[in-house]
Amino acid sequence: MSLLNDYLYVLGFLIIGIGFVVVNTTLPYFLSPRSRGARASDPYESGEVPIGPAWVQFDINYYLFALIFIAFDVEAAFLFPVLVTYKEMMSWTTLLEIGIFLTILTYPILYAWKKGLFAWK
Repeated sequence: MSLLNDYLYVLGFLIIGIGFVVVNTTLPYFLSPRSRGARASDPYESGEVPIGPAWVQFDINYYLFALIFIAFDVEAAFLFPVLVTYKEMMSWTTLLEIGIFLTILTYPILYAWKKGLFAWK
């Protein structure tokens, strides 16, 4: 009887979750206003009237800078929990694994440095 009870809890949460999604996707359809104003299809930017075209080309350095940030972020986000977990069982294999991890994540940073991404122009 206990196993059936557990499945009933799971079924209940599943029904509540599906109901939550269905209600939150259909409710705006019934509550939102039907008329669209003349400016409804204009681009919106912080409440300001847009000036110029919406198509603007960005320099590739912004994209590369974002990728380098991800490399730094992944390195910092995963290194701390690994070091906390391995504190009790630190061995040479653990240090080798951490070294391989840091080496793999250092390559994008060295590549960006070689390409001059960190030199502000």
